[in-house]
Amino acid sequence: MNLRTGLLTYLIALPVFFAIDMIWLGWLAVDFYQHHIGHLLGPVNWLAAALFYLLFIAGIVLFAVRPGLQFGTAKQAALWGGLYGFFTYATYDLTNMATLQGWPWTVVIADILWGVVLCGSVAYVTCRIAAKLVIRS
Repeated sequence: MNLRTGLLTYLIALPVFFAIDMIWLGWLAVDFYQHHIGHLLGPVNWLAAALFYLLFIAGIVLFAVRPGLQFGTAKQAALWGGLYGFFTYATYDLTNMATLQGWPWTVVIADILWGVVLCGSVAYVTCRIAAKLVIRS
């Protein structure tokens, strides 16, 4: 994947990611985190959040969408995206469980499952759109 293709694919992935993640954060889990870990939550550091999302989405493109485009199948992208989501969300949640008192298994399991669904879906949709726009690696 050349730089131009990578940037175009990244620009496709950005809105796809936020559209799908808002389903979880804005609708499905709107009270979930407050209920389970509200005692651990503070104000959002928007700079850190923005940097995280920019880097995380680049990871989806690099580790999931790119292989999907190379192999010519969005299913391949979905598989790699789901795995990327599994490992990244498991790392986050299990590290929190190991270091923060009161981090519940309910959050660990729900987050990891969401990570698989989110990243797999973003990779699949992004790969399909990128392939239709004749973005090939």
